[in-house]
Amino acid sequence: MTITKTKKAAAALPLNQILAGDCIEVMNGLPENSVDLIFADPPYNLQLRGDLHRPDNSKVDAVDDAWDQFDSFAQYDKFTRDWLQAARRILKPNGAIWVIGSYHNIFRVGTALQNEGYWILNDVVWRKSNPMPNFRGKRFTNAHETMIWASKSEGAKYTFNYEALKALNEGVQMRSDWVMPICSGHERLKDENGQKAHPTQKPEGLLHRVLVGSTNPGDVVLDPFFGTGTTGAVAKMLGRDFIGIEREDAYREVAQKRLAKVRKYDREALSVTTSKRAEPRVPFGQLVERGMLRPGEELMSMNGRHRVKVRADGTLIGRDVRGSIHQVGAALEGAPSCNGWTYWCFKRDGKTVPIDLLRQQLRAEMTA
Repeated sequence: MTITKTKKAAAALPLNQILAGDCIEVMNGLPENSVDLIFADPPYNLQLRGDLHRPDNSKVDAVDDAWDQFDSFAQYDKFTRDWLQAARRILKPNGAIWVIGSYHNIFRVGTALQNEGYWILNDVVWRKSNPMPNFRGKRFTNAHETMIWASKSEGAKYTFNYEALKALNEGVQMRSDWVMPICSGHERLKDENGQKAHPTQKPEGLLHRVLVGSTNPGDVVLDPFFGTGTTGAVAKMLGRDFIGIEREDAYREVAQKRLAKVRKYDREALSVTTSKRAEPRVPFGQLVERGMLRPGEELMSMNGRHRVKVRADGTLIGRDVRGSIHQVGAALEGAPSCNGWTYWCFKRDGKTVPIDLLRQQLRAEMTA
């Protein structure tokens, strides 16, 4: 019965579409527990007072649109609570949300996230390698924005592709400070007058890292402040389904044209490095049961110092020691622990073969 409801909810989702209207109203009309991830770039409420000019007196193209203007902090806080409530309702139990903002709003958003029951996982600093200078010289150059990553609730089993992010970072654990340029050059979308199509367009590299790290192919990603469609474009390329919500006609038009040009990567390119913990567990005894190793067959340590024999129950026996592949390896080396899969090998046709190769063969069968 639950499965049927889930299938009906999934079928009712307007996947890979841009929905026109107020994000709160639209989200309230979507099925409950139907979205895997939300990426939100809400209005920053910059509270600008007058125009900003460069030293040569030219005007800076700042964010002065009506959608970023609120009469008071109280009004902005109510807006934030309302859209976060609507977003949490449609998130799946193990879903998560990313919210990006500047110092003008991110602290207020963070408080609202916690008050609405989300569980904050990390805050990530996007450090801009080419920020706009501070022309007045009265403050520090504003060279970063903050992203909050939160699960729907404490204890949720959210997606985190740790190994994939590590691979993106040349084998080093991904940190919570990300250095990349602001959207510029050919990536910056322009309107028919050659002006910025959107004042706060985010770089695709930022969304690539977010989606590779916290979603899987086939997941549903919703962006309630879709703008010119960066989230949708990256989701489409990475084989994720998206739902965009945008109330401004001009932004929707630009986003539609952009998405029409985007192609999905091929299936092989969409796969990412997975955690070893996520791979199917294979007991050593299964190798014996399947005849891949025979009782009485000799195993050798990879360093060549020790030899043991395989027993019918999947344990090993050697001189004055017996136990699992891990226990025996640790005892022979006098070590507190040992990964037996990488420690032991056997001979086939005169060649030395790690037993882990047999484990990988079984795993391939399990996932085929």
